[in-house]
Amino acid sequence: MNQSRQRPVWVFVLIGSVFGLAVLVAAGTWVYGIYSMSDPATTILAGIRIDGSRISVKMPTCPTDKVGMVEVYDSDSEQLLWRASGPKTPEGKRGVVTLWNTDDFLKTSSGKQPKTLPANLDVSVTFAGSEDGTGDVFNVGKAKAAHLSDGQYWTSDGARTATQIDAQFKCHASN
Repeated sequence: MNQSRQRPVWVFVLIGSVFGLAVLVAAGTWVYGIYSMSDPATTILAGIRIDGSRISVKMPTCPTDKVGMVEVYDSDSEQLLWRASGPKTPEGKRGVVTLWNTDDFLKTSSGKQPKTLPANLDVSVTFAGSEDGTGDVFNVGKAKAAHLSDGQYWTSDGARTATQIDAQFKCHASN
């Protein structure tokens, strides 16, 4: 009379399936979150212009941004090639900088422009009064080969004007 009653197997299969599906959903959500955070949808482009030995860059800025410091590295060796701070010109403060032009800055490193530029220049700016900034790595060969009109800069996405480079930022209106 004390006979155990057997439970149907489908109940255990259903509970196991629901648990397995919950684990798969959690793992998929975690992988998607990690992937989306580490793979930005858009890249902020900066521009470079090489006219003979003169190298100019345009970093995107908002009207309220002022460049505080510029750094130039050999992208392959990560060696610092030049550093300058305190741009004197309105253009320099707005992100249009001629590299290795010591007259345009209050303070510069003693590094002189290399006779032979590295294959890739890593140029970054830090905005005055903050730790925020922007930058880009430029392929010197491609930049030299670019056929640019006056006022254009070479970017990894083609020729752009300073206005087009700045338009990448969603700037708040300043009063």
